[in-house]
Amino acid sequence: MLHFLKKKTSEKSTPVKIPNHIAFICDGNRRWAENHGLPPLMGHQAGLASHSNMVDWFIAHGVSTMTFFIFSTENWSRSKEEVDFLMDLFYTEMKNNLENGVKKNLRYRIVGSRERLPKKLANVCDKLEKMSAENTGGTVVFALNYGGQDEIVRAVNAAIDTGNHVDKDTFETFLDTGDLLPIDLVVRTSNEHRISNFLLWKLAYAELLFIPEHWPDLVKSEKLWQHILDEYTKRDRRFGGGKKKNYLGNKK
Repeated sequence: MLHFLKKKTSEKSTPVKIPNHIAFICDGNRRWAENHGLPPLMGHQAGLASHSNMVDWFIAHGVSTMTFFIFSTENWSRSKEEVDFLMDLFYTEMKNNLENGVKKNLRYRIVGSRERLPKKLANVCDKLEKMSAENTGGTVVFALNYGGQDEIVRAVNAAIDTGNHVDKDTFETFLDTGDLLPIDLVVRTSNEHRISNFLLWKLAYAELLFIPEHWPDLVKSEKLWQHILDEYTKRDRRFGGGKKKNYLGNKK
């Protein structure tokens, strides 16, 4: 799905492609902290410092959904100190969104399993989704305790439990992300070039953009935000159709 905005020029207005749904793999927090001579945990805190400003900017520029990969099913293997710090940080962020984000008419979705989350964090996630469910000013998604394979396996089991045959569209309703738009663009920071089990179903035809900056640097840089939109505009999305060519070389 493509979204177009009008770009004004001195001669005429031309359409500019805008991604409806951008997903971010938020990488490099600890490396950013190390580069700045800070304790590693401070990188995570810096990664959320200007988060709301980034959301406001992209939505104001025509993006309707933004998804942030903030904690994977594999991240539980990190030290208890780091995991506990992150859980407290996420709780504070969700509470802040309850107080401020909901007032901006934003809808919030938290995807992933909540089984291992601290009870207070799971509860505030439930409350945030419920209170913002009818908001229409844009959708913000947090992938928390999320793994793409885990999501699909849970959806398969839920579909099996119905005892009915399911097609692609029906199966998608069993996914955590079933109500979300397909992803148009995935952005990964910190010069890593992989998708790391992220939203495997939804990114089937997503464009991929890998940038060298660490996540805390991206969160604060309007210049990088504009670079992301400019880069997307250059992409030629064909969804498997290819360009029309005469592959047999026959003359007509």
